[in-house]
Amino acid sequence: MQREMKRVLVLGSGGSGKSTFSGKLAKTTGLPLHHLDAHYWRADWVATPEPQWRERVAALVGQDEWIIDGSYGGTLDLRIPRADAIFFLDISKYRCLWNILLRRIKYARFTGKSRPGMAPGCQESIWLSFLIWVWRYPVAKKPGVLHAIQTQKRTDANVYIFRSYREMDVFLSQLKNGASER
Repeated sequence: MQREMKRVLVLGSGGSGKSTFSGKLAKTTGLPLHHLDAHYWRADWVATPEPQWRERVAALVGQDEWIIDGSYGGTLDLRIPRADAIFFLDISKYRCLWNILLRRIKYARFTGKSRPGMAPGCQESIWLSFLIWVWRYPVAKKPGVLHAIQTQKRTDANVYIFRSYREMDVFLSQLKNGASER
């Protein structure tokens, strides 16, 4: 039986759908949602310095209830041990790259829209370095993230690995139906 979720991590490659899934999960559960992109980046894609970044993440995970989405491997050691539910979106790199292209078109400069969960002043763009990171994620990053989840998670934490958007939708539907029955 699934325990009630209070502190939730959503992890995965860029373009895997972390922000979309997290938004739906927040709507279903009522938990406050924190997109790490909005906390890490400042206008014009200026990064938060490392010591301040770790302090910021420590403050977020110190709260009683949250959903936090974002990769940011340098803070997994702060986030994983506090989470009681961890979602890893294991979506193919081809689909992730396609999603990034679609996202770029949807939030292009001429639309005047900012992507939900992004810091103000960070216009959607496609950088070659980011595309390479996404392409290499399954080999270069995914094993380390899964190892960190396995070795740092609480013994009572629920871990979910979704390999398709259908799996995510089924989970959210079941969660919503279960929540309405309480």
